[in-house]
Amino acid sequence: MKAAATWSINGRFLSQPQTGVQRYAGEMTREIDTWLGQDDELARKLAIEICVPADCARVPDFANIAVRRSARGRGHGWEQLVLPSMARDGLISFANLGPLAHGRQILCLHDANVFLAPESYTRGFRIAYRAAFPLLARRARAVTTVSAFSAEMLKKAGVTGAKAARVIHNGHEHALRWDRTASRFDAPAHFKRPFVFALGSRAKHKQLDLLLGLAPALDALGLDLIVSGGTASIFAEAALTQTVNVFPVGFVSDDDLASLFAQAICFAFPSRTEGFGIPLVEAMVHGAPIVSSDAASMPEVCGDAALYASPDDPAAWLAQITRLAKDAGLRETLRAKGKARYPRFSWREGARAYLELALALSPQPAGESRGAAAPLVGRRAS
Repeated sequence: MKAAATWSINGRFLSQPQTGVQRYAGEMTREIDTWLGQDDELARKLAIEICVPADCARVPDFANIAVRRSARGRGHGWEQLVLPSMARDGLISFANLGPLAHGRQILCLHDANVFLAPESYTRGFRIAYRAAFPLLARRARAVTTVSAFSAEMLKKAGVTGAKAARVIHNGHEHALRWDRTASRFDAPAHFKRPFVFALGSRAKHKQLDLLLGLAPALDALGLDLIVSGGTASIFAEAALTQTVNVFPVGFVSDDDLASLFAQAICFAFPSRTEGFGIPLVEAMVHGAPIVSSDAASMPEVCGDAALYASPDDPAAWLAQITRLAKDAGLRETLRAKGKARYPRFSWREGARAYLELALALSPQPAGESRGAAAPLVGRRAS
């Protein structure tokens, strides 16, 4: 039997390099597919398809989501000019951008970083996103975001205006699929000394330089600094030649991340601003004690499962890392708190929230009231 309404997912994210934004889109789509196979009443009321551009090489095998590939177009042009005619009763755009021409759209804006940390982006990127976000938010039927902090910042930046963004967090379940025993770093004694683990990025708001500046002091404590992500080009030449305890390991697999989190004395996350901060949840899943910036969304994500330091106070960072290096009991306490905290961030529950929202915004069949057409999706299947 044909479903009462058909919603399309903007699949442009499948043709993009994976960052946290694409992770969000992929995991939400994965869990929507699972829900559709577990709830017959939902499947009767709502069909989901994903529309992908012609150049999309990697499309997962979905059990309950139909895939529609366009014959032409790619990138922004496809999204603005081709996708609107492909989308059905409604459109879900998980990855910051969507077509201006589609009137029934659920749009996820992940952060307000182009307003909060403009120095981290090219001039063209800043101009484009600062212009696009308010226009898209105004046209969308519903705007979502990934944290209460981001919702507030989008409002202050004038993006959402009176249309408050609904918070649908990132999740943790993807990290449970990672296998540290498959990692190249999981061999015995791969690392010669205890280490602090961090993520490398060119973006200035990520504050990698703060940790690099602490490298000599960490060396004196007998600690190395392992940095994943990017290439050696993200480091100033002096940082690599003047410190003997900084080891960039480049791009790593998910299994590698699991191993690095599990082995680290701590995971250091000094970012000045984030929309959410999904590596913090991944660190909790794999048992890394966390030292985090006390800014932006980080306290919202970590709660009492982290030690905090100001992104403007390197001495405070050194003090917190020193505490963890010297106190095994404190490390175990933070691990336990992280294990208790991460389940509250769930892709499955987030996908359910999107399905409920799509049902509420769907065109209503003749003779049915809004309430009859949009019941809550069934709860977690046993």
